[in-house]
Amino acid sequence: MPYDRACGNVLKMLYERQKLLISMLDTMGGQIGATDFQKLLFLYTKEFENTATYDFVPYKRGCFSFTSYADKRKLIDKGYLSDDPNAWKLTEEGSDVARQSPRARAALDLFRQRYGSIRGNALIGEVYRHYPYFATRSEIVDEVVKDDADRERIEEARPVIRRPGLLTIGYEGKNLESYLNQLLKAGVTVLCDVRRNALSRKYGFSKKTLSNACQNVGIRYEHLPELGIASAKRKNLRSQDDYDRLFAAYEVETLRHQTGATEKINQWVTRGRERVALTCYELNPRQCHRQRVAVAVETNLGKEQKTEHL
Repeated sequence: MPYDRACGNVLKMLYERQKLLISMLDTMGGQIGATDFQKLLFLYTKEFENTATYDFVPYKRGCFSFTSYADKRKLIDKGYLSDDPNAWKLTEEGSDVARQSPRARAALDLFRQRYGSIRGNALIGEVYRHYPYFATRSEIVDEVVKDDADRERIEEARPVIRRPGLLTIGYEGKNLESYLNQLLKAGVTVLCDVRRNALSRKYGFSKKTLSNACQNVGIRYEHLPELGIASAKRKNLRSQDDYDRLFAAYEVETLRHQTGATEKINQWVTRGRERVALTCYELNPRQCHRQRVAVAVETNLGKEQKTEHL
């Protein structure tokens, strides 16, 4: 089989975002340090794409994409990237595949002209100055940002500290980074997973990955599976009436017997002074049992506490 046909088959097996990773590396010389690559990928998505291929969260050294690292591992497994924790580096096979990819070549060439020679603190500073929100959790702001006006913009971009309270959020239609940014901007300090089985085919939302991601952005993760609903009971839900009947049965058969779990959430808010977000899958809280959990907890929090649905 001619190599270009084989390469075409390889490209069909890659996600568009993975093609961007190898194309960017090829355009920028084939190897970039780990921190520099995150900053370059961030700037490309912000300034050269109408719809961002990757989203990012504020992290220890600024913008960071968990999803890009999950894709890095897949590309390493396929043999297209070297297994180097400190750099993103194309293998010879990865370079061959990258050069067959038509992915945004003109845009990538323009990007290289603008940012190809900027690295290290100069590159980080470029991100911090123009996108201050992504510097708000950085551990190296003092090292990178010297201008008082730039520091002030970073301080102004920090999410406002909110009063303790109860919120809910579903991850339907969201990627991990956009979901985490919602939590951070809402001032959430504890994410309470109320799924019976905290598993998901969508990257980032199974228990281990979600817990680690939360920890890395300063949010505590808790799982209360006793508040979940068995997946078998969630089949054939076609209307809001179907959901309402399911949740009415859930209140009688499950929720009323889980006062220990709801009291635990209550204590996190009242004694721990936390902002607690209950999470499950559904975007619409009326079609998720987390709303009924919130009502049960809210009853004990007092009239001044109203649940916010993100």
